Order: sequence, then C-alpha cells, then structure tokens
Amino acid sequence: MTYKELCEALRAVGIESAEWDAALLAERFCGVTQGELLSDPERELEGAALVDALRCRCEREPLQYLLGEWEFYRQSYEVTPDCLIPRSDTEVLVEQAIERLPRDAHFVDFCTGSGCIAISVLAERPDLTGVAVELSNGALEVAARNARRNGVSNRLILRKQDVLSLTPELERYDAILSNPPYIPTNVVDTLAPEVQREPRMALDGGADGLIFYRALMKIASVSLKKDGFCLFEIGFDQGDALRSLAEENGFLCEIKKDYGGCDRVALLHRKRIE
Repeated sequence: MTYKELCEALRAVGIESAEWDAALLAERFCGVTQGELLSDPERELEGAALVDALRCRCEREPLQYLLGEWEFYRQSYEVTPDCLIPRSDTEVLVEQAIERLPRDAHFVDFCTGSGCIAISVLAERPDLTGVAVELSNGALEVAARNARRNGVSNRLILRKQDVLSLTPELERYDAILSNPPYIPTNVVDTLAPEVQREPRMALDGGADGLIFYRALMKIASVSLKKDGFCLFEIGFDQGDALRSLAEENGFLCEIKKDYGGCDRVALLHRKRIE
C-alpha cells in the first residue's frame, strides 16, 4: 500500500483530513516521516498494523485513539477510548489558568478525563499543586499515567468522585477548573461519527447542556477561596446561559473566546460586597 492509496481510501469514506491522517498513520505504524512520503508518494508501506489501523479509521475510529497519544499545549498525552480527546480549543482555559493563578496556588480540575488541563497547568507552573477529579476508572488510570509521563505526579492528587452528587468539601481552592460535559442530550447523537466514539459520559451535559455547570457553581460557592476564580470550558452558544447562571449563584462572569473567535471559556469571580 502506498501513501497515495492510503489517502484515496480515507477520502472514499468522507474523511476530509485524509492526507494528514494518512501521514500520521504511516509515521506511527511504518516509521516513515511526512517529508519522505511527500518526496515519494508511491513508496510501498508495509505492515499488518497499518492495514488494521486504516480499516479502523475508515470505520471512523478517531485518529487519536489509533495513534495512542496526542499533543496538547506543550505536552504529550496518552489517549484511549476511556477519555475525551484533548482539543486545541481547551488550551485557552489552560493559558488563562497559568496566567491567573497566584504563586504556590492550589487548584482542582473537575471532570479531568485524560488529565490534560491539570497536568499542563502544573507542567508550566512548578510552584502549583492540584487535585484532579473524575468518575471514570478508565480515565483516572489514563490521567495517572499522563501525570507520570509529564513529570507532575508528585504535585497532583487524583480522586474518583461524581461531580453531580459531590458534597462541597471544607478544602479550599484558589481556582476551580473544568471542561465538563456540555452537549445537550438530544444533540449528542447528531455529532460527527468520530465524536460519538468518545465516552458519552464526557459529552452529555443533560437536557439543556448545563447540568454540570449548576453543580460546579454550588461547589464553588463553598470551596472557592475569597479571591479565587473558576474557569469552565463552554459550548460556542452557551455564553449567555453561563452569565445568567453565574448571576444566580453570586458570581461575575466574563466569556473568553477560542482561537476561532467562538465563546469558549467562562471566567467566574465572586461578586464584591461593598
């Protein structure tokens, strides 16, 4: 099989990024670089692993799961079907956290999944400590491996807890971070085939997509330090809803946009009492 044939097979099933996907598959399973492929697209690529990966990709298995790892922010992460795939839009939340957290701060990351938010923040800020909370056992195992992989396991505590039934703790945090499930239930089944291969529990945000934000704000009302803040990833059309929820729960809310100009992160602070 050649690179050209790989591309043709992927295009035939409607994969728009066929060339990019083919190059990454060839590199991962045959050790051939993108430059080598472009200089010789008729080069024969051999191996049962490549054939199997191509079949899975044509069945719309996410590329990241087939590769087994993915780059996020400045770090590399193991990814498996147990966790949501790290996406570049989420880097906006990471950047905000790195910039805003005071020195020697302690934060919590709810619905941590692969751990990419908490781990990237810790990797960039050696003075910080964090807690990462997740309900899925499989995702917690991935997050633990990613913490070791990126050298922050000594500063990150992993906890299995359900955000929706969590009783606010006495522990106080300088920041509460989260990329929670925020897709409305009736929208999840309309998403791209690849997205539907990701854990539904990491996508489904209830009937209106806001159930986790309500829970997180209740937690924040008790567990957030006086001068602390929250950073929540949100859907592109959820900015107004987050502002309203924040107002109801005694927070001020500022919406930050992603690299594509869409609403992406809600920044919450407590209201000042004059």
